[in-house]
Formats: sequence, C-alpha cells, structure tokens
Amino acid sequence: MDWEEFARWGEEVARFGAAYHKGLRDRPVRPDVVPGAARDLIAATPPEHGAAMGDIWQDFLDIVPDRLTHWQHPRFFAYFPANAAPPSMLAEMLVSVMAPQCMLWQTSPVATEMEGVMIDWLRQAMDLPEGWSGVIQDSASQATLSAVLTMRERATGWTGNRAGLSGQGHLRIYVSAQAHSSVDRACWVAGIGQDNLVKLPDCGAPAFGMDVAALRAAIAADRAAGHTPAGIVAVTGGTGIGAWDDLAAVAEVAQAEGLYLHCDAAWAGSAMICPELRAQMWRGVEGCDSIVFNPHKWLGAQFDCSVQFLKDPQQQIDTLKIEPEYLRTSGAEVVNYSEWTIPLGRRFRALKLWFVLRYYGLDGLRARMRNHILWAQEVCDDLRARGFEIVTEPILSLFTFRGPGDDAAQQALVDALNADGRIYVTQGMHAGCRVVRFQVGQFDCTRADVMLAGEVIAEVSAKLAAESAASR
Repeated sequence: MDWEEFARWGEEVARFGAAYHKGLRDRPVRPDVVPGAARDLIAATPPEHGAAMGDIWQDFLDIVPDRLTHWQHPRFFAYFPANAAPPSMLAEMLVSVMAPQCMLWQTSPVATEMEGVMIDWLRQAMDLPEGWSGVIQDSASQATLSAVLTMRERATGWTGNRAGLSGQGHLRIYVSAQAHSSVDRACWVAGIGQDNLVKLPDCGAPAFGMDVAALRAAIAADRAAGHTPAGIVAVTGGTGIGAWDDLAAVAEVAQAEGLYLHCDAAWAGSAMICPELRAQMWRGVEGCDSIVFNPHKWLGAQFDCSVQFLKDPQQQIDTLKIEPEYLRTSGAEVVNYSEWTIPLGRRFRALKLWFVLRYYGLDGLRARMRNHILWAQEVCDDLRARGFEIVTEPILSLFTFRGPGDDAAQQALVDALNADGRIYVTQGMHAGCRVVRFQVGQFDCTRADVMLAGEVIAEVSAKLAAESAASR
C-alpha cells in the first residue's frame, strides 16, 4: 500500500467512524448471534496471495459491525463503560500512524514527558497531595498486580524476586469481600496464593465497606499464627455494587501495622474530579501508597488507559526494574516508565489524555458525570415506583434491583433484556441473591436513553410474567 492509497482509505475509515457512531441508537446494543457465527464467515486458512483493499473493506462491512457488542452505544448499561470520546479516537489514530514504542525516554522523549505531565494534571484534578507521581498502565489489573508484587517484595525484605518465596512462610493480603477478582488473580500471579488472600466482611449499607475491626483482628491472628501480613487492597467504587471502604480508617490500620496500602478506584476514581464527591469516598486517600483508576471507564480516554498514582514510586521501581546494558540510557538522568511497570513495551497513551482533557476541560467532564449520577437516581426511582425491588441504592451511578420471582427469574430477565437489544445490562450477586446490575456512564448517553431503560425493563418484565402465567 502506498501513502496515497493509505490516505484514501484513511478518509474512508473516518467517514465510516462518524456514520457508525451517529447510527448507534438504531442498532441493538448486543448482536443477536450464536457462537461461531462470525468465525464461519472468515476463511479457515491464511491467504497465499494478497487482496485488494476494497475487497477487504467490503468483507469488514459484511462481517464485523453487525456481530459486535457496541460498547459505545448510548444505552450500554452493563459492566462499566469503556468510553472513547471522539478526541481520544483521533489521538489513537495519530498514535497508530506514528507507531512509537515508548519503553524508554530515549525511544520516545515526548511520550515520556507528556505522561509525567498528564499524571500531574490528574493528580491536581483529583486533589491528591503534591509530590505524588505515577504511571499509565494498560489496565487496573496490571496496576493492582504491580502493587501486590511491591507488597510481596517489601514483606520479604526485597528478596522475593531473587530467592523466590520458598521458606518465606505465608504472606497475607487483606481485602473486603467487595474487592474485584483482579486482586485474586494478582495473588495467583505473585505466588502468594488464593488461600493467603484474606477476604473480610463488609459493614453493610450504605457504603458496604470493609469491616475495619475484622481487619485488625485478622492481622493480629495471622501474626500470632506466624504468618506475614504484606498489604491491604482497599476499594473505592467496587464493581459489584459500587462499595467503598473507609480509606482513612483502613489507612490508619495500614500505618500502625507497617503495611502497604493499595486503593482500587478503577471506576469511581474518575468521579473524584468532582469536589463534592470526595468528602466520603476519598477521605483519607493520602494514606494510601498506591491508587489506580481507569480514565477509559468514565473520562472518555479510549481503552486502554489506566493511571496508577504512587506516593513513593521507588518501591515499585525496586520491585520491577531490570536493566540490561541494551536498555541503559546514556547521559542525562531521565524517567524510564518501563521500569515502573511489568511490560517492557509501552504505548503512547498520554496523547489521548492530553486531547480529552484539553478538548472538554475538567468542567465538561464533571458535567457529564454529574448528569450520569442524577439520571441513575431518576431511573432507580422510576423502577421502584413500578414495583421493582431496589436491592442496593445508587452509589454514584450504579445500583442493583430485582424483578418478581426467584434467582432464575432474575437471570431470565437479564437474558430477555439483552435479547431485546434496546439496552444492555448484566447480572450480579449480592448477599447471596442474584440481582440485575445497572450503571450509567456511557460518554454520549442522554437522559432520554437512561429513562427509556426503565420503560424497557418494565415492558420486558411484564412480558415474561405473562408468558409464565400462560404456561402454567
């Protein structure tokens, strides 16, 4: 492909992108397909000879858009969003075109230096203390793994990487039962083991935060048993129901016990750019050693983009840095962010943050979040008025509910809603019961999109009830 042809097809891709997004409301959020439907349309063997770009493009149009779950759909109320604001898309296009590998300062100086500035912009926006720094990771899972590895190294006197964990005894990590499964996986990968991840009960509504008395007791019991407490993972905006720990109280325990404290704020952290939301969920955050939040969830930065703030980055550098001669930077003292993370190769993720923050400004991003929070409360109240049971009240823009019937009926409702196609939701479990989980956060959704969800849920639930009655 020469560059003239590249330019022509680049224009075609941009036209498709604009048309695709303008037409999303006319598409079902999730495709009505069966497993294998896409695979069967793709040749089973690799081509021996090249094809014209026009033929490839037509196959793309025929195969991909109608078999895709549309994460940018304004009625996507499942999981958490993976938003992609238009300025972020443009930045990602530029990164793809320039294709830098940003592992070291010398391999991409502007990428490294912009990353440092973007981290500090976000630090200021979220009212974190001066002196904190950080790094852009690909996902919160990677940041949490980095933090757990740092906990492991601190607890073993920085010998784990060299000597392994044999003979080190049982290292213990403490979390709330509301913590994300990425903490479990981090303990697997770090060699700490599932059995050494201590899951503590929560204190119930309204925050469903970690029982701090149980935390203290668990640490004391582990020390008495000869185990080695290594760290705590706190939660701000848990995936299941939005739970948030009392960071000030947890940090007090961490400090008293000499434990590393990581805060998983993957979803809710973005909302901390709104000053009024910090009073409870962010109180005591300065007591953490590490914090992760995902701008790709609620700030409009295209996936992947996860920011890990660090009070003292040297601890994570001491855990992860490995510097063979071919990676050394000669001359001036510089930051090499690959020494702060597990992967060596790094993408130019800071560019999309720069585009998004400059285009919308903090006020524009705050306005979107405040709307999402307001609309989530409105649709929650609407469902309550229609007779649905609200199981957990909105925490920011996330709540859970149940329709009539048992757990199987709740799953049937979720499946029917998603097959209907007008909205997309997911199921969850809370207090041993299946719930329907609903969150508002897609970047371009409107109040009308959110309130339509209440109507669709009521309509589909009524239809299921009628079918059930008819079958008796």
